[in-house]
Amino acid sequence: MSLCDDCVKGVRHEGNPEGQFYKISGIECYIATPKGDYAKEKVIIHLTDVFGPRLVNAQLVADGFASNGFKVVVPDLFDGDCWPQDVLTGGASGFNMQEWFPRHGPEQIRKPLDAVIAALKSDGVTRIGTTGYCFGARYVFDLAFENVNHVAVVSHPSLLKIPDDLEKYLKTAKAPLLINSCTDDSQFPHEAQAKADEILGGGKFAPGYVREYFEGCSHGFAIRGDINDPKVKAGKEGAFEKSVAFFKSHL
Repeated sequence: MSLCDDCVKGVRHEGNPEGQFYKISGIECYIATPKGDYAKEKVIIHLTDVFGPRLVNAQLVADGFASNGFKVVVPDLFDGDCWPQDVLTGGASGFNMQEWFPRHGPEQIRKPLDAVIAALKSDGVTRIGTTGYCFGARYVFDLAFENVNHVAVVSHPSLLKIPDDLEKYLKTAKAPLLINSCTDDSQFPHEAQAKADEILGGGKFAPGYVREYFEGCSHGFAIRGDINDPKVKAGKEGAFEKSVAFFKSHL
């Protein structure tokens, strides 16, 4: 596995998270719950980037979905071994990303993720939406291949195999798919974006496929973007708004 420079850069956003940390099947999860009545049978599972649910950015995004009527669960799929937040600003010089990846491959990630999903289902959840940023998008696709999730949203996805994963999505998945893409993204570049449109667009993927494009933004913009940059701010807010609308339409 490998990530790009923009996968490990970004800005901590400011805000006061309103959710709480609870354990589901022994897995620490940040949970954001709507105020007032909401559809208890529906949940959005937010699959984070490598910085995990303790990064305030992820919590604020979860709160945003909750304010739009969706309960959101953000599981710590790394068992506390998330990337140090100092990496965002060039710190944590002793951190070795190459040693981190073998500890968090598909087998290690899916075990806690599957446990959380099983617990949610046993608690009455029948409709699961997933939103994945960077690293987390890989597992949105994997869940869709197994028809576990009912709606799939990814923003600047990492670690996808192009065109293989897109072709597999077309053949095996049933979850409507939204991809939030951008101008500068070595993990999901323009060639991959065009290939996604070629394979899934034009009605070829019957459940529904949309790719949004945010000009002037780089990989990570939807979760770690510098909102002091007007284009990035517009892209971050636009990706969130498109994601909310997609969930409201399909979940």
